[in-house]
Amino acid sequence: QVQLVESGGGLVQAGGSLKLSCTASRRTSTNNGMGWFRQAPGKEREFVAAINWKGDTTDYTDSVKGRFSISRDNVKGSVYLQMNNLKPEDTAVYYCATARSVYGGTRGMNYQYWGQGTQVTVSS
Repeated sequence: QVQLVESGGGLVQAGGSLKLSCTASRRTSTNNGMGWFRQAPGKEREFVAAINWKGDTTDYTDSVKGRFSISRDNVKGSVYLQMNNLKPEDTAVYYCATARSVYGGTRGMNYQYWGQGTQVTVSS
């Protein structure tokens, strides 16, 4: 069992920045892809960003391209989501997840372990 712990969420004004962090309890996650998802109130969980095990392949949902950046540090067993130029519609609980393989892509079913989530609130 791998436990994931997210941090870095909070309240920020539109146009501001936040950096989310996610650390795995075991180093085995370094061989797996990682992803970030989010869920806004009353909405389904949606894909935000994904990164492969080496960190040289990434993907983003269209609404965050050019504003968000996913990265990882396999030495620390961590994955990050740098969020710039935040918008009110980015408000959600953000979850990190460990893929079942070296790259999970955009589908939640490709991910095996999930964190508890961190709240991001963007005020207008």
